[in-house]
Amino acid sequence: MTEGINPQILKEICVEKMPFGKYEGRFLADLPISYLEWFLRNGGFPKGKLGMQLATVYEIKLNGLMDLLTPIRGEVSYEKPKIKNYKF
Repeated sequence: MTEGINPQILKEICVEKMPFGKYEGRFLADLPISYLEWFLRNGGFPKGKLGMQLATVYEIKLNGLMDLLTPIRGEVSYEKPKIKNYKF
């Protein structure tokens, strides 16, 4: 028997925010893959639920599956990450 992706986990990574670090306050689904790779290079993801969520986000981004989250983001309130505009 193969297991599918739990839709509850997908919803959680779209609404829960990073509780600490450089990207504190950003939705887990919006974390850059470079930050997730940093975790892997420095001992792995945290233990527990947060670590499982971060690993899920990493796998989704690594495999180009962000479209899986599009219908879910339509159901939840979604704030786009703030983009810095540099004026020269």
